[in-house]
Amino acid sequence: MKSRKFIDKVTVYATSGRGGNGSASFRREKFVPNGGPDGGDGGRGGSVILRGDKEEDSLVRLFFSPHQKAKHGGDGRGRQMHGASGADNIIAIPLGTEVWDRDAEVLLADIVEHGQEIVVAAGGKGGVGNIHFKSSTNQSPTKCTSGGEPEEVTLRLELKIMADIGLVGLPNAGKSSLLSRVSDAHPKVASYPFTTLNPILGTIIFEDYTHLRIADIPGLIEGAHEGVGLGHAFLRHVERSRFLLYVIDMAGVDARKPEDDYTCLRDELRLHDASLADRPSLVLANKMDLPEALENLERFREETGVDPIQISAESGHGLDQLRAKLHELCGKPRL
Repeated sequence: MKSRKFIDKVTVYATSGRGGNGSASFRREKFVPNGGPDGGDGGRGGSVILRGDKEEDSLVRLFFSPHQKAKHGGDGRGRQMHGASGADNIIAIPLGTEVWDRDAEVLLADIVEHGQEIVVAAGGKGGVGNIHFKSSTNQSPTKCTSGGEPEEVTLRLELKIMADIGLVGLPNAGKSSLLSRVSDAHPKVASYPFTTLNPILGTIIFEDYTHLRIADIPGLIEGAHEGVGLGHAFLRHVERSRFLLYVIDMAGVDARKPEDDYTCLRDELRLHDASLADRPSLVLANKMDLPEALENLERFREETGVDPIQISAESGHGLDQLRAKLHELCGKPRL
């Protein structure tokens, strides 16, 4: 089955509902000769509301429906009948979404919790009927007020994926293969670079029924923090991962040196966001089933001072130990 298109940036045009008008009405009944004003109030216009939803993982819905409107409030009527309030337009968005006022370049909200809401366009207030203007000196007021005008805003939404674990590595390091073996995700796997063109989320489920969300970030190359390759368009998705897994092609299949790959990854993350250098992490020596890997591993240890966990995403070697280590280190997962 074809997967949904991944969208992490979108412009939204939100318009709230207009408030209903108040009514200027007078009571006219056969046996009530001195009937007074009885005009009802207008209803409130609906608001446009963004709500965080843990089941959403992309902004694709808003990409195809960028114009979002709420319903208008109903007008007041005689006999003090209140106009119906306009229905709110509540839009589910993925956790990790930043909501920006596009014109003012102001961050309005950072939606990081399930159920967290922000009213981006408030509905207009309902107008008041003439009954509110009755007084001892004005027994028959004809005055009423119009409903409040709707709000119109232009928003920029940017998604930064929230995951417990972020997979980072150079192209063809085996991140997609690893993700498919340790989680429920089914990414495209092929023996050429850049098979992953957008972040892919998976869930690691443990025997005690706890789980961790893991994100495969598209392959990074030198200069990614400046936009080279897939660039910073995807680097930002690493920012919210609370634990990092550096996936290193220890066999050097593409004639690269594993120690240089590790240094490159560390530098690119640090240059994008200095805090990433101190993020808890593990280093994985992948493709240890290939003969070149053992020789490269010794040199990698000497050059970097790091003793990585040895795995093979292809054969499954070391993956049970990796799952156990992640369960131990990552603690309580995000809900």
